[in-house]
Amino acid sequence: MRASPFVNRAARKSGPPLRFIAIWLCALCCIGLSSYSQDTSIFFDNKSVTLKEVVVRSGLNVPLFIQRVRDDTTFYKAFRNLKVLGYSAINDVRMMDKKGNAQASLSSRTRQQTANGCRWMTTIREEHTGDIYARNMAYNYYTLELYAGLFFARDTVCGETNIVSGSSFSLKGKSGIEKHKEQLKMLFFNPGKRIPGLPFIGNKIALFDEDVSKLYDFTIDMEEFKGEMCYVFKMTPLEGLTASERSQIVINEMVTWFNPENWEITGRNYDLSYHAGIYDFDVHIEVEMTKFQDYLVPKTMRYNGNWSVVFKKRERGVFTATLFDFTK
Repeated sequence: MRASPFVNRAARKSGPPLRFIAIWLCALCCIGLSSYSQDTSIFFDNKSVTLKEVVVRSGLNVPLFIQRVRDDTTFYKAFRNLKVLGYSAINDVRMMDKKGNAQASLSSRTRQQTANGCRWMTTIREEHTGDIYARNMAYNYYTLELYAGLFFARDTVCGETNIVSGSSFSLKGKSGIEKHKEQLKMLFFNPGKRIPGLPFIGNKIALFDEDVSKLYDFTIDMEEFKGEMCYVFKMTPLEGLTASERSQIVINEMVTWFNPENWEITGRNYDLSYHAGIYDFDVHIEVEMTKFQDYLVPKTMRYNGNWSVVFKKRERGVFTATLFDFTK
């Protein structure tokens, strides 16, 4: 194909042919894009942390960021705010059989009200199927008992606060369901810290301890979450773990989204599983936060879990809590 005489004349007057200049510019752009798309790894407390390129360019103080993840109280504070606020909730709980069919369910709308330092709950409507209740109207499922511990108040409760400072979880004086509720709160609100009294796995979820963190990949990125740009901190098991190392894994993934302006947690997902001789579980939890005035509060919580404890029937549960119409 004959070259355009216009291109040839321009090339003679201005130096190198234009097509070579175009190729050179494209090559420069590709080199530049390649350099900016490289992930960066840094070491913090002898642990490699992967920073995505947008985080590298943001100038994030990584040690301070990880310390915030370790010491965060905003997530726990958001749930404690439910003790001092009024709100409506749509509750959807389904217990499934081994084929995935619903064998019992509870669907309700409730309203929590507050006055004079007390709170109480009113059931606006409720429908239930199967054996969701025992004969004495107690919950027939451990999963629903735990759900009720987070979102229901059957009686009037007084004297509670949303203060986090100085509060701590304790198993002292607790047994049975109350002990398990406290252990669940430790896992849910303080992920990455040891849980006493939990056979076989209490120390396996201390994600920031050196003997546990060496099994995980830590990644910091920045992405959109529910329409807002957030820092996201992800922990997943390293690839290529041996069978012995893999048997130490309890948290398959934990993803937390942070508001970059005030460092409040805007969302968190957990994926946990473990098989021991006397129990096993496979649980996925998603939590999304919202703001009411100056209060950070849960907006939705989704749970999909399968667990079994020796001498108790296996429970396969799915639930969604949707909270709205907050009042002070």
